[in-house]
Amino acid sequence: MKVGVLQFFSWPGRRGELKTVYDRAIERVRIMDDNGYDAVWIAEHHFSTYSVCPSIHMMGVHFANHTKHLRIGTGVSLAAFYNPLRLAEEVALLDVLSGGRVNWGAGSGFDPKEFSAFGIDREQRHGRFRENVEIVLSAWQDEPLTFAGEYNHFEQVEVLPKPLQNPMPVWMAATSEGAIEWAGGRGFSILMDPHSSMDDIHAKRQLYDATLIRSGHDPADRDIPVARLLAIANDEDQARRVAEAGAQWTTGSYARGPLTNGAADPVARYVDDVIIWGTPEQVADKLLAYEADRQLGYLLCSPLSHQSFTLFNDQVLPRIR
Repeated sequence: MKVGVLQFFSWPGRRGELKTVYDRAIERVRIMDDNGYDAVWIAEHHFSTYSVCPSIHMMGVHFANHTKHLRIGTGVSLAAFYNPLRLAEEVALLDVLSGGRVNWGAGSGFDPKEFSAFGIDREQRHGRFRENVEIVLSAWQDEPLTFAGEYNHFEQVEVLPKPLQNPMPVWMAATSEGAIEWAGGRGFSILMDPHSSMDDIHAKRQLYDATLIRSGHDPADRDIPVARLLAIANDEDQARRVAEAGAQWTTGSYARGPLTNGAADPVARYVDDVIIWGTPEQVADKLLAYEADRQLGYLLCSPLSHQSFTLFNDQVLPRIR
């Protein structure tokens, strides 16, 4: 099983200095670099203490400067919010400065507050996202870019620098059936979200594989990161309390609306169906079971506490790799 970390920058209750959140993240990526994790995937969010990282490409350069081997994933670049030429430049520059260690993940975003603040019609998010992805990928080719689309028009623009990797590893965030079918139909690998149950993730993965095959693409040998919220403690009751606190923070500060699946009690839904929680032994056993029967080949873990990360690194990771 490959293992990465989906890195949030949560600032609950604005307790302490925000810089401490960033300092702890650097400590974590150094540990990851020393312990053979595949990648840190950096979450982009705006206007919320749920995760204070509005520039994942800038943060990616910071992480790259403190590591030697760890790949730098964008989890995800919210492509609908960008001028696509600027996005192509920033990701390419990150790849060059990191020595060719970028995993580019892109998504459309969903938070109405973000779209309103950026002055972008939320109803256009899928169209803008897909057009911007097409432009970014075209801009990384050798020829100057000419493009005429619904939202963008460019004539003979040379985007520099080009990424060091050729081709750049690319993933699309895909939660809905429509997004999965769009990504699979074009042969993109996908990132799977932390807000669905493992049963739902498995069903989505089967849809994705079927779409790949139907569209003439091979599903074999693909890294498909599955993001999972983890709450780990030495005592099962304590682990549940960490899971409950994480669920309350997630549903109260950010993941409202469609991410709660209309549950009458969204906190209970996260604790019962979404978050993987327990002692290190219990969590390792669950992950290995998901590897065996739910196609979990790449775990993208998101620890809900510092202790959860420490116990995962020290006691879970050696058992699942």
